[in-house]
Amino acid sequence: MPTFDVVSKISYQELNNALSNCLREVNTRYDFKGLNITIEFKEKEKEIITVAPDNMKLKQINDLFTGHLVRRKIDPRIIKIKGVEDATGNSKRQTIELQEGIDQDSAKKIITGVKASKIKVQVKIQGDELRVDGKKRDDLQETMQLIRGIDIGRPVEFTNFRD
Repeated sequence: MPTFDVVSKISYQELNNALSNCLREVNTRYDFKGLNITIEFKEKEKEIITVAPDNMKLKQINDLFTGHLVRRKIDPRIIKIKGVEDATGNSKRQTIELQEGIDQDSAKKIITGVKASKIKVQVKIQGDELRVDGKKRDDLQETMQLIRGIDIGRPVEFTNFRD
């Protein structure tokens, strides 16, 4: 019985490359010269903390980082930018949260969409990913196209395809 998994994962190697490229550009740009700007990646908490002198510089850094994500072929929907808070030394701090895995609401949205299409497949929730089973390979490929069309607010990938 053919199956595949629907997942939403982050390539941390590419994320680190995008971060280091962004930091390199911040250090060489003339409008950021002499300013105390830091970008710190906390892997355990799955968040990135940016510190800049004011809100405008924070926005510029976030735009730069998003651009570097796109250059490294990472979907920018994996990040969720939170609000600005005051930091030490008259500067501003902003947290960027990394979104990985498919949450329950998104999984239910996908399952509802697949059931409404009347394709003869079964979709099961397995933690933060989905498993799709079907009798025909064509049904699974049709389901993949359908899932790509459903917007859940983060990128999805199809892995572990078995015939």
